[in-house]
Amino acid sequence: MTTEPAAGSRPNIVLIVTDQHRSDHAGFGGNRIVRTPRLDRLAGAGTRFTSAYAANPVCMPNRATILTGRMPSAHGTRFNGISLDRDANTFVRELRRAGYRTGLVGKAHFQNMGHGAGALEVARRAWPVRAAVAPRYEDGWDLLENDERHRESDVELPDDFYGFGHVELAIGHGDVVSGHYLRWLVAHGLDPTAVQGPQNSAERYAPWWQVWRPTLPEELYPTHWVGERAMAFIGEAARSAAPFFLQVSFPDPHHPFTPPGRYHDMYDPADTELPPTFADDHATSMPHLQALRARRGEQPPRHPAQPFAPTEEILRTATAKEYGSITCIDGAIGAILDALEAAAVADRTVVIFTSDHAEMFGDHGLMLKGAMHYRPALRVPLLVRDPRRPSQPAVVDSLVGSIDLAQTLLALAGLDAYAGMQGHSLLPMLDDPSLSVRNAILVEEDEPFDLARTGSPLRMRTLITRLARLTLYAGTERGELFDVVDDPDELCNRWSDAGARALRGELCERLASAMMAADDAGMLPSSFA
Repeated sequence: MTTEPAAGSRPNIVLIVTDQHRSDHAGFGGNRIVRTPRLDRLAGAGTRFTSAYAANPVCMPNRATILTGRMPSAHGTRFNGISLDRDANTFVRELRRAGYRTGLVGKAHFQNMGHGAGALEVARRAWPVRAAVAPRYEDGWDLLENDERHRESDVELPDDFYGFGHVELAIGHGDVVSGHYLRWLVAHGLDPTAVQGPQNSAERYAPWWQVWRPTLPEELYPTHWVGERAMAFIGEAARSAAPFFLQVSFPDPHHPFTPPGRYHDMYDPADTELPPTFADDHATSMPHLQALRARRGEQPPRHPAQPFAPTEEILRTATAKEYGSITCIDGAIGAILDALEAAAVADRTVVIFTSDHAEMFGDHGLMLKGAMHYRPALRVPLLVRDPRRPSQPAVVDSLVGSIDLAQTLLALAGLDAYAGMQGHSLLPMLDDPSLSVRNAILVEEDEPFDLARTGSPLRMRTLITRLARLTLYAGTERGELFDVVDDPDELCNRWSDAGARALRGELCERLASAMMAADDAGMLPSSFA
């Protein structure tokens, strides 16, 4: 049982989340090119987790996991397009019940943004006519983040948006962002239809339609707005006696890559480095990965989230632009940290930095995400700075996951976990970096599309240990097994290797145990008769 501190001694908490950001695309993550001085300083003053993994490599499922502390198969948001149950308990609701002032600025993505209607029609061909579970709520309940609604008019949000009492949304990616940001843009005298998107860009990159130079200047770009509104929340909340929790969620560096102003040309593509595995021939890979590799050099698909095999030129250009977006975000984060100092609350505010998920970004010659569970595409940055802890700075190499954040945040506030939470509090590791709270990470991925060419919608389950990575695909007897001690770059799939049969059997048993542990236990009984 957690000992709950007095309300006046509870820390403020700021959770900063970027979108689709690899752990090695930051200075503190070992990157020699991208400049992230403020994040590096944060890492140097806190605890850096080097082996943090997403529970799912896609936006909505893992964002819902961060919010609930539950696996996607338990909270129900199994893939993009299934909004999180509006009554789901979240760590934010628990903080608010305990007296915290709660706020969210930026991208939420707990509900559908309304994109991909064409893809939805394709996916529905694989589904039964009626779902097994009837809708619980009235039509339109999950349209609070719908991009089209926010472009038409103001959208009134409930007082309790998954526990957040104050919400200012940035819906979308790159320079094509709506929500409250759009209203702010209009208030500055701009017509969004005339300044957003590639059709209004100052320059387009012909080889890949997801790279362009935005018309918007730095001071009107979404990254600046998120930082500015976060600073405003901190300034106001710091004047209250109640502790506050603020989630700051940047839409970048997720594609499209549209860094504004000086950030657009800050990095030269020629200076970027190719991943060591870029030339992987995929001789032992799954068929769908071999097929992607075979199509290298073809024009990338028009679907914004479809994985592909980029040319060296496309990868270098995308990397340079993404690095510009990351450095732009780093500046906004620096301003937020300065706001905590200016409000005289930095010494009692815990700051956490992470990303909702990562992506391939050239590893194994592949780009984006989807049916690809190589560890670099699952590993996310995670920093925790708690000014109250004498153990910091520190580095933790033990396995942790996005699923552990919710219980950690509750523990920081002296609150207990609720029924059905499936993570672990990381507080013991903040006090003693040599400790470990888990020996494996479970990763789920479900998609409504046949991304793995098995003849049915994708369903993958992965187990990551310190020694190996095992991935199973529903609908096929083939899978992936990598000995990451002898093969840290995951170049030789040993699934069919007779010499690895014992390792495969052991990991299959451990995966089964992990999946049982992930079964939903959130519903409490109302009677025993």
